[in-house]
Amino acid sequence: MRLLLVEDDQMIGEQLLDLLRAEGYAVDWVRDGEQADTALQAQDYDLLLLDLGLPRRDGMSVLRALRARKQRLPVLIATARDALAQRVEGLDAGADDYVLKPFELDELLARIRALLRRASGRAEPVYEHLGVSLNPATHEATVGGQPVTLSAREWAVLEPLLARPGLVLSRQQLEEKLYSWKDEVTSNAVEVYIHGLRKKLGPGLIQNVRGLGYMVPKQ
Repeated sequence: MRLLLVEDDQMIGEQLLDLLRAEGYAVDWVRDGEQADTALQAQDYDLLLLDLGLPRRDGMSVLRALRARKQRLPVLIATARDALAQRVEGLDAGADDYVLKPFELDELLARIRALLRRASGRAEPVYEHLGVSLNPATHEATVGGQPVTLSAREWAVLEPLLARPGLVLSRQQLEEKLYSWKDEVTSNAVEVYIHGLRKKLGPGLIQNVRGLGYMVPKQ
C-alpha cells in the first residue's frame, strides 16, 4: 500500500517515515501544503496522513481541494489542533479519522489499518480467501492454516490483490504500491514477487489477465 505523509516537523516526519516503512508501506513524504496538493494530483495513493498546520498552504485547504476533485482515498488527520470545533471541521470537510498529537504509534497504525480495510470494502480485520489468510496487524500469513513467511515486498503485492478478489491490477498499479519516489524500480520486479508468491501459496491463487495485469479470482 502507498501512503502520502504530509508533515512539516522534521523529527516527527522522520519517525513516521521509519515506522510506516517498517510496517511495509511505500511512503512519500512532503512538508508543505503545496507539495501535498501537487503529489495528490500526480500520484494515486491508498491513504493520506495529513497534518493541518503546514507552510505555504493549510492542511484543511489541501483536504477540501482533494474532495472537490472527487478523490476518494482515506484521509487520517494527525495534528496538535485539539479544539472540538476544529476536529468537527476536519471531519465535515471530508477527513475519515482524526488523531491528536502526541499519539501512540500503535494506535496510529491501527487507525491506518482500519481505514485501509474500510476502503477495500471489508469489515473483518483479517483477509481470508481461497485458503490464504493475511493479518495486517501481525503480518502473519497462512496457507491452509499453515504459516508461511512472506517478504515485505511479496506482502505488498499480495495484500491489494487479496483485499479485492476479482479486481485486476496492472503491473504499474502494483509497482506504485511497492515503491515510493526515492526507490529504484527494476523492470521485472512485480513478476519476480508474483513468481515467489506462487511458489509459496500455490500456482492458482494469483492469475494473469492477458494484457491487463493480475488478479485473485473471486472463487
